[in-house]
Order: sequence, then C-alpha cells, then structure tokens
Amino acid sequence: MNRQRNRGRATLATIAAVCAVAALPGQAYAADGPEAYTFDPAATSVQGAETNADAAELKAGSAYRSSIEPGQKLYYRLELDDTTDAYVSAVAVPKAGGKVAYGDGVTISIRDLDDTRCSSEDAIFRSAEFPRPIAAYAHRTVEKGSTTCAAGGTYNVLIERKSKATSSPEAWDLELRYETEPALKDGGSLPTEAPENWSSASPVPPSGKRERSGGSGFHDATGLESGEWVDRIAPGQTRFYRVPVDWGQQIFATAALSNSGTSTEYIGNALALTLDNPARGHVDDATLAYSGTPNSVALDPLPPVAYENRYDAGADVSAMRFAGWYYLSVALSPRVAEHYGDKAIGLTLKVKVVNDSKPSPYQGDAGIFGVTDDDRDSARSGRSAPEDGESATMRRVAAAGIGAGSVLVLGLGVWVLLARRRAVPAPVPPGAGGPSPLGGPPQAW
Repeated sequence: MNRQRNRGRATLATIAAVCAVAALPGQAYAADGPEAYTFDPAATSVQGAETNADAAELKAGSAYRSSIEPGQKLYYRLELDDTTDAYVSAVAVPKAGGKVAYGDGVTISIRDLDDTRCSSEDAIFRSAEFPRPIAAYAHRTVEKGSTTCAAGGTYNVLIERKSKATSSPEAWDLELRYETEPALKDGGSLPTEAPENWSSASPVPPSGKRERSGGSGFHDATGLESGEWVDRIAPGQTRFYRVPVDWGQQIFATAALSNSGTSTEYIGNALALTLDNPARGHVDDATLAYSGTPNSVALDPLPPVAYENRYDAGADVSAMRFAGWYYLSVALSPRVAEHYGDKAIGLTLKVKVVNDSKPSPYQGDAGIFGVTDDDRDSARSGRSAPEDGESATMRRVAAAGIGAGSVLVLGLGVWVLLARRRAVPAPVPPGAGGPSPLGGPPQAW
C-alpha cells in the first residue's frame, strides 16, 4: 500500500505541475507606456576590453550582455576554424528617456589578428532620432579562392560607439549573440552570384484583422504568419514580432498608425519599421510621419531567401541569405506624447510571406537558419520563444503525467482484483458449520 500511495502522490504532483505550467502567463503588456527591452535571460554578462589582448572569448550559440560608453571601442574574442562561417550581432539599447542624434550608433566588425576587417555593419540613428533598440551584425565567411579571413585561429570582435556631444552620455546596454552557419550539403556547389530579378509586387495579405500583442525584445518577439495584425503602441515604445521565412520565400510588411482626435500636429519620422534577419543582422527599415490621421509605411520589396544572396553588393539583399525567424520591430517616437498624449495608438501590421518552401542547402540540422513545422505552428498561435519553451515543458510534463497515471490505474486495477478474490469465501464442507451469526469468519477457519 505504501507504494500505491507514493505513486498516487507522484501522479497528483505531476498533475499539479501540468496545471502550473498551463497557468503560466502568456505575453501580457501594459496598454500604455513603454516597457524596458527584454534581454535573453540566459545571456551571460561579459565585459568588453579596450585592448584585444584582454578580450573575453565568445562561445558559439550563446548570448551575452555587455555595455558601452560614448566613444568607447571594445574588443571581444572568437576562436574560429578554417571552414565555418561565423556571425556576431550586437543590439544596442539606449536608456529610455535619453536623447540621441543623427549619426549616433555602434559599428560592429570582425577582424583577424593583423586587423584585417572581415566585415562590418553600422547600427545608426538616422532620420528617426529617438532612442530605441537597434541591431547590426558582422560575419567571417570563408569564400572559395579568397585568403582574406580564411585561416583558423583567433579573431577580434570590435564594437565602436559614436555619440554626439548633445546626446545623452549614459552607457548603452548591449545584447551580443554569436552563431555559426551549418556546413553545406556534400558537394554543395551553389551559385556564387545573387539573383538579379524577383517579384517586387506587394501581394494582398489575407483579409480579416486579428489582435496580437508584440514583445519588447528579440527574445520575446511575438510570432506572426501572413495576415493583418492589430496591436497598440505607446510613445517611446518598441514592439517586436517574428515571422518564419523559409528558403525561396519572400516577406512583405506594412505598418500603419490609426487616427487620433487629440491633435493634428505634424511629426516627421514618428514611427520606425525595421526588419532584421535570423542572425539579427539589419535588412531594411522605413519611417512614417504622423499628423493625427491614418498613415502607413511599407518595407522595400526584398528578394526571396537564397544562400547566394550573400554575394550581392546591396546590404539589404545580402542580408536575405538564410531562412529562419525574421524579426519585425515597430518603434513610436516619444515626441508623439507631446502633442497626442501618452496613450497607446492603434497599430496595424500587414504581413505577407509568399512562394513555396525550397530545400535547405545545409547538411543536418539547420538550427536557427531554417524553418520547422513547430516554427509555423508558433507563428499561427502567436507564441514567442519563451512560450515555445513553456509549451515544450508542458508537453513533457503531461507525457510524464500520463505515464505515471497509467501505471497508477493499472496498479489500482490489480489491487481491486486481488481484494475481490480475497473477499470470496471458500466453500464450506457439509457439516463443518456455517457462518458466524455475528458475521465473523466461517467456523471452518
């Protein structure tokens, strides 16, 4: 009986765990007011070094938190082989309520020990001069016939911050991520020239508006599929969404602000729409002005995702080099609050992903550079990466609960059967007496 009781307790605990996981909150965001950027909770703190000899090493597949002061140049270190393509991204997060100027930003580059630059990218505030998270990446790619950055060994990641004297002097937080690209399939002889022609006609997304609240960082970006999505955004706030885009597919996106009856004041570059790729490299951005009436802005047409896009001279085309989650972020200028109040304004996102999926060029698991059925399900359901983790945990716990419950039910069935068999009285021989008049055991016992 003690074993049965223990099994019962275990099953009850499992059921409680299932209920607890099921009750975990989904993404909940305040209706008004900006939220702080959501960093990856698994990120490791790392301090950038002012000399490359003191740089801390970054590990592939890992996220890091750091910070950078105005004018600083910080080094981090990579150990690379002579075949793997490596990507390091930096998300710069200015302090809320601060001030930035045109040209403020960070530059990230990967360099060998001779200081030869493998690649670099800027994350800079341009016409939309208001604080918000901005991202850029650098890569070391091994190209056939090239000796530049091709050798294995130590490489430096250099992040440089530029800031005008009129800008806020506080340090910016950094979220760093280091990823490696999978190897190509055996004998993978892919084109070495980017495609020149693709459809630039923006398709009409499926009709029917649906509500979906954006996240507050890359980590908790809300999944979207093709459709028209309704949200709200407050001055100073940035909303994050993610869309699975597979090999051969194109993404089109438009952001629109609803009208406001409080003012007609014109605010240039009031809203910024940005697209970043799976390695968190910048793809494209667009801004719109606002004067209290409905207005919208769309990203420029982009090519279908293809490995050979990396050979294009244009940064936007080159960034469409792998499949995976593409990130849309929408930021509303805090200046809007000066004339329209700090209440959230209606935001509509129209997203359309077209074309059938093509096979992956990689051998084995593509990791973040691929799209799975689970990713498509997350997009349909509107889940973020943390919610995907909760869902997977719930499935594992539920499976364990079902298994433990099955054992308990089977054990209880056997116990009941044995109890019934013991309760059946043995046949009484003639003359051996009958049952006790007081209901005790037969006299033959």
